[in-house]
Amino acid sequence: MSSTEFGAYLKALRATAGPEDVGLPMTGRRRVAGLRRSEIAQLVGLSTEYYVRLEQGRANPSDSVLKGIARALRLDSAQAAHLRDLAQPASALRPTEAAPLRVGLEAVVDAIGTLPAVLVNRGLFVLAHNHLASRLLTDFDRQAPHERNLARHIFLEPAARTLHVDWERAARDTVGILRLAAQRPPLEDDLVALVRDLRGRSPEFEELWSSHLVHEKTHGAKEFAHPLVGTLELQYETFLVAGQEQHMLVVYAAAPDSEAYAKLQRLAAMDLPAVRSVTA
Repeated sequence: MSSTEFGAYLKALRATAGPEDVGLPMTGRRRVAGLRRSEIAQLVGLSTEYYVRLEQGRANPSDSVLKGIARALRLDSAQAAHLRDLAQPASALRPTEAAPLRVGLEAVVDAIGTLPAVLVNRGLFVLAHNHLASRLLTDFDRQAPHERNLARHIFLEPAARTLHVDWERAARDTVGILRLAAQRPPLEDDLVALVRDLRGRSPEFEELWSSHLVHEKTHGAKEFAHPLVGTLELQYETFLVAGQEQHMLVVYAAAPDSEAYAKLQRLAAMDLPAVRSVTA
């Protein structure tokens, strides 16, 4: 178990939950935000002393204790999974080399010609992309392979802050995805290096990383303010690659009769270079 990370995550969960969030009555003014350790212990059916040892990393929680904490704090599926991941033996998270790109997948991504598509791994490194993805997001072809990363795009490229209309949400979601990936084996070398680099170069990333946010975003809506075609709202879907679950295909879509789809087609047809990437 990564005792430091596990204890820090428990503290973060406790600090962001109030009595009303977990079905407890409010009992006077509180000196600090969040729940008391004794309140969580009561909800889970543990002694306060044992719960304190959990936060200090001096106890190994059973599966039933982890489930009890998840129920008591009303964690969503991603938060509960992250709690379980943090409780696993630290030896399970020894860094390994990233899984190679399977032959044929790059051709599949490129064949999705009318919609932006990227193939990423759990660390959000872009393994393959089509022409329209470069036009929409950033010019991946001008980047070195280790720079082709959606988290680097969000946090290190100044243009991303205007391209993504709700940049703050995109930043939170990105960190939440990396947080989950960083505690699930196999832990890949490039993800370890990425997190270290972003924590050193982006104060916003460091702040969000330290808050222990976790997200598992597989679909949703994203609004872009593109310098060439203006504002467009797209839906995105994420598909796991069968037999190679570390790799995911992300496709940005719009209804064929929509204004957003028409803008995508104009963007694809323009005889212009893709959006230029400028890394801080």
